[in-house]
Amino acid sequence: QVQLVESGGGLVQAGGSLRLSCAASGSIGSGNAMGWWYRQAPGKQRELVATINSRGITTTADSVKGRFAISRNTAKNTLYLQMNRLKPEETAMYYCAARMTGDDVDYWGKGTQVTVSS
Repeated sequence: QVQLVESGGGLVQAGGSLRLSCAASGSIGSGNAMGWWYRQAPGKQRELVATINSRGITTTADSVKGRFAISRNTAKNTLYLQMNRLKPEETAMYYCAARMTGDDVDYWGKGTQVTVSS
């Protein structure tokens, strides 16, 4: 079984930056095949923010293009989300998810809170 733990959230002023980390442990096997970052604000649907596939190809939501970047350090079994020029409306709980090579199960972290003040 794989465990994912997010970190790096906190309080930041509008226009500021944060880097979120998602550390994987357990039965990782050959490593992370796919990774995702989601966010969910109170009363809103969970939103897909960014993805990275097994080849390192990334996507980002239109709302964060040019400001957010997803990356992965396979040696450290860690997924990252760099967030720049944050906006108050992006206050949310941020979650990572991953699928490991040779596995068809998606794993989720418990989230890290990001609060952007005006």
